[in-house]
Formats: sequence, C-alpha cells, structure tokens
Amino acid sequence: MLHRFDIPQSVAWFKAGVRRRPRLRPLLVLLIILAIISIVAATGLGAVNIPANVTSDIVLNHITQGFYPSNGTLLQQNIVWNLRLPRVLLGFVVGAALAIAGVAMQALVRNQLADPFLLGVSPGAEMFGTLGMLFGVFSFLGTYALSLSAFLGAAFSLLLVYALSRVKNKIVITQLLLSGVVVAMIFQGITKVIVLSAPNALGLHNAEFWMSGSLANTKWSFLGLPTIVMLTCGIFLTLNYRVLNLLIMGEETAATLGISVRSFQKILLFVTSLLAGTTIAVSGTIGFIGLICPHFARLLVGGDHRKVLPVASLIGGILVVWTDVLARTILAPEELPLGILTSILGGPFFILLLKKNRKH
Repeated sequence: MLHRFDIPQSVAWFKAGVRRRPRLRPLLVLLIILAIISIVAATGLGAVNIPANVTSDIVLNHITQGFYPSNGTLLQQNIVWNLRLPRVLLGFVVGAALAIAGVAMQALVRNQLADPFLLGVSPGAEMFGTLGMLFGVFSFLGTYALSLSAFLGAAFSLLLVYALSRVKNKIVITQLLLSGVVVAMIFQGITKVIVLSAPNALGLHNAEFWMSGSLANTKWSFLGLPTIVMLTCGIFLTLNYRVLNLLIMGEETAATLGISVRSFQKILLFVTSLLAGTTIAVSGTIGFIGLICPHFARLLVGGDHRKVLPVASLIGGILVVWTDVLARTILAPEELPLGILTSILGGPFFILLLKKNRKH
C-alpha cells in the first residue's frame, strides 16, 4: 500500500493539467523570446555595462565571422564574447538541466517538494569532486575528471538513498526524505574532513569557491558536455512523458498498464545523477532551481510532463541567468556566489510550499 500522501496529491497534481488544457506552443514561443532577450540583456550587464544593441552586434559579428558589422570597441568585444556570453549561456544550460532533474526527481518520488539536492545528490557530488580537486583521486579520468567524479558522487548518493528508502520493493516517501537528510549529513561531514586536509591554500580556496556555486571564470570549453547532457536527458524524458505521467498516478497503476516501474525508476536515478553531477562540476551547487521551476511550470501548464519539461527547462534557464546577473552586480565589482543567492531566494519559497502542502 502506498504512503497516504502519494495518491491523492499525485492524482490531483496530474488531473489539474488535464482540466486546464493550456496552449503550449504560444507559451513556448513567448518563453523562447524571453530567453533570447534575457541572454542578450544579461550579457551586457556587469561592472561595465554594454548597450543591448552593441552586445547583439558583437555576437552577430562573431557568429557570421565578421560578415555582420560591429560597432563595439575591442574591449567591449572581449568582454562580451570571451567573458560574459559563455557565462550567460552556461547559466542558461545549468538552469535548464537542474529544472529537468527536478521534474524527473519529483516524478520518481511523486512529490512536488522533492529536489535532487534535497536527497543528498549535491553532498555526494561535492565529496567526490573535492577528492578529485584536492588529491587527484580521479585524475585518471582525464579532461572530464571533475565532471565524471561529480557524476559518480551524485549517482552513488542517489543509489544509497534509493536503497535505504525502499520497503517491500516500494519507495516510502518519508523514509526517502529522511534517508536523503542522513546521507547528506554524512557526506557533508566527510567533505569537511577532505577540505580541511587540503594540501595547500590555493586548493582549499578553489574547492570552497566551487562548492559555493558560481559561473565565474567560465570558458567556451565548459559548455559542450553540460549542453549535450541537458539536451539528451531532456529529449529522452520528453519522449517518455507518458511513463512519467503514469508514475505520478502510482506504482500499481503504472505496473498494471505494462510499465516496468523498477527499471524506469533506475533510469530516472541515472538521468538525475547525470544532470546534477554534470552541472555541479561546472557551476558548483546551485540549489532550489530544481524545486522551484517545475512548480512554476505546473502553475502555467498543469501536470502533463509533455508540457512541464520544456516549460520548466526554459524557466530554469531564464531564472539562473538573471540570478547570476544579480550575483555579479549587487555588490559590484565584487561577486556573490550564485549558489548562496539561490538559496537565500529559494528558501522562503520552499517554506511556502511546505505550508501549502500541510493544508491539503
């Protein structure tokens, strides 16, 4: 028998999307336009502000390899193309990936309050990542050592939480959340020991800065792997949106309709680990995006995952882009760590969700 919290909320969650039947295409067009405007505007904002028309001219000039004329100075071109644009694009990719991971995790546990970082993914990725950064444990993995080590840590953490939360081959939601808290505390303690044992001050500073969450020092080379992972996982989940919808209705319902629940749950764990581990590797821990964006998407389009996934990913990308603008301008020329800012802004929203949930 499923936990009493799952069935009523899950059915209402999914049926809400069926009743509303929103028009997806105009909303996606609107969000895509907003995303493009956000990327251009955010690229021009910082310690040195650059007008939007100059920013777009510089970008088009580089894309067309000089065919499109640019009025920007050499300094402005360097700031836009080499410093800010890769950072803004990576922020968009990271936000989209975290939103997709949040949708997958919430479908897995049938709970709108679930988030990959709340289930120990972030501490697991941080523990393995710091081992690699400070002591070179995963140096044999080559160029993508940090990305792969963070993914392994995230996967190990999720598998451990998943194993601890299953009772009679079913996930118990309360046990899942408690297991996530306990595993996260253990991994955080181990990470502190690793950091305090850092062989040099520079390594300690780099590890602390990475764990706080930041898009500073982003290079074009950082974009490849996260973008591929985000698009691949997003397309895969969208193609399997019917299975996600059935999981929301409950394991028995999904199994009755021929879905291999345990196999797909394992796939969701892998996808969530891959998304979270890859994003943590390039940006550190940026919390609450995976919690907030799926919720916003459901408010707009209901519970059908065919609609939730693309809408949530676009909202996630836009949200991280503008939060990063705030992080680098609020105390300019100093920067706030992006992960700290998302926690400060996302914490109150999570409390509101908890209070709303108690009323049902």
